[in-house]
Amino acid sequence: MTRLAGGWFRVTVLLALAVAGCSAPLSVERLDQQAAYKRLNRSALGDDQLSETTLIVMRRHDLAAAYARDPAAAIAALHAKVVGDPTKWQDLFALAEASYLLARQDGSAPRYMAAALYAYAFLFPDGAADRPDPYDPRFRQASDLYNLALTTALSPPVGLSGSSPPGGGEIVLQPGTYSLPFGKIDVTVDRDTLQWDGRQMTGFVPTGTLEVGGLQNQYRSPGIGAPMAARILLPVSPERGFQVAPRLRVPATMLMQVASPRRQIASGSVQGTIKVFNIFDSGSVILGNRRIPLEYDQTAARAVSLVETAIWQNELSGYLQGALMPETEPRLVAIEPHRRGRMPVVLIHGTASSPFRWADMINDLLEDARIRDQFEFWVFSYDTGNPVPHSAALLREALQQAVASLGGEAADPALGHMVLVGHSQGGLLAKMLVIDPGDRLWNGFSNRPLDQLRLKPESRALLRRALFPVPLKEADRVIFIATPQRGSYVAAFSIAHLVGRLVTLPLAITEAGAEMLSGNKDALTFDPSAIGLGSVYGMTPGSPFIKALAATPIVPGVQVNSIIPVQGDGPVALGDDGVVKYDSAHIDGVESELIVRSGHSAQSNPATVEEVRRILLQQAGPPMIGSPVIGSR
Repeated sequence: MTRLAGGWFRVTVLLALAVAGCSAPLSVERLDQQAAYKRLNRSALGDDQLSETTLIVMRRHDLAAAYARDPAAAIAALHAKVVGDPTKWQDLFALAEASYLLARQDGSAPRYMAAALYAYAFLFPDGAADRPDPYDPRFRQASDLYNLALTTALSPPVGLSGSSPPGGGEIVLQPGTYSLPFGKIDVTVDRDTLQWDGRQMTGFVPTGTLEVGGLQNQYRSPGIGAPMAARILLPVSPERGFQVAPRLRVPATMLMQVASPRRQIASGSVQGTIKVFNIFDSGSVILGNRRIPLEYDQTAARAVSLVETAIWQNELSGYLQGALMPETEPRLVAIEPHRRGRMPVVLIHGTASSPFRWADMINDLLEDARIRDQFEFWVFSYDTGNPVPHSAALLREALQQAVASLGGEAADPALGHMVLVGHSQGGLLAKMLVIDPGDRLWNGFSNRPLDQLRLKPESRALLRRALFPVPLKEADRVIFIATPQRGSYVAAFSIAHLVGRLVTLPLAITEAGAEMLSGNKDALTFDPSAIGLGSVYGMTPGSPFIKALAATPIVPGVQVNSIIPVQGDGPVALGDDGVVKYDSAHIDGVESELIVRSGHSAQSNPATVEEVRRILLQQAGPPMIGSPVIGSR
């Protein structure tokens, strides 16, 4: 029985070993492409877990189990193993990622700062040795870890002080000493870098985590640095008609540079210097004897400016209330300070609209460095219910004031190569600046000279200023977009005239109109009972104003381009954009005419934007070494 029992025991053991041998110690599983890519690129930046490369480092240093139990203790142990050992500098990435994940979990500003330092030391060694390969996924991830961690470490909470984790609030750059889990860092601020073109940058809003709605494209330039929207402190302009946007913000980035970062981290006492760069002056920086691109969130910075200004709020009221905008308000606003050699592009919106409607076009065009280097954008605001000649006179005066305040063409020849871009009614305003009609416009209203009418001096001056324009000598080119050169058929509708009667015009205009009717009715060439003073009447096909303006040619020397939207896919000649017919928008003798299949609001249409880009680059001419190029008449 003993021998038999021993035999059964051996058989049992052999069977167990055989069964165990059937279960392979190694397996290979095929994943679909998407799952494989997600696993390969998983990191603390997008998940609540570490990347596989960092987990490998933890396992190699026998810290995986310790990290699961106590992440802070495991990070401290890894710091002790890695820092100071030249053979293990590549493991700095693991320290950066683990510190960032723990900082996100416990809201610790010191750990965010440590994550930024570890990432910086990984990316920028003192010499060429141990530089990360740009094809290594850790290279881009380390850049993002640095950018996001530095932003959060230096920005206050968005919520109540002490009740919210760090990050998101407006940054005020100040020197100081910051705690680190392994020591401290003394931070200085390079004040010289806070100056841009003689103006102070301040009030830095982090943009790396902002999502922009309302613009078609959100542009971002990847690189190194914490992207921000920087407020520009500007002197109050004495000019009524022109100033730089008072709430101007520009795309900027913040960089904390650390000399010999690996040595300093090993010492536990780090010295860092914060510098600020802006997209107009700096696209890259030298770090570790290499030229490194700087990171910017251009669209986010522009969107912050627009949201703070809220310029779209008065679109309808700006049509109905012709006296809404006080004379002291700036009507012409530059979206950046003027820099010598940049040609102004003046954007003039249409009826019941605002400068906001140019936001997509500006956002797209400024992404072209050639345009950014050679042009600057000015936007004009006006009460769109007022008569077109009156609004055009305000535009002319604002542009003349702007040029004079900048020293004129003698100070900067680029000011004499202005491009006017007008949409809808804005195109009519633009045309009023590039014609020399003599008394042609006036004759459409009166069969007697202005000087022979019974008018107060103020009314006579108002009419002369509006209906006897002279060409703006600085205007080099005009681009018409959906412009009702011969009127808008929508303006002829009875409902449009009904709305037109609701428009409240400035007192000076109504008084001049009343004087024309009361004392000079026999001089009028039209039936005053059928025509009003507001813009809708002027844009009605067959009105005295639109007929006279359409018959007046643009002065020689001004280049003209037309962009005409047409809805649907039918014959262009019979088409319209829902507001303006093609045969009204079309004019002869233009340098180019582009048909865009679109509705009336075509400013943000990609084909429109690309055509404006083409025209501007043609205006700029071939680039020259050493200075921006201006076009020629």
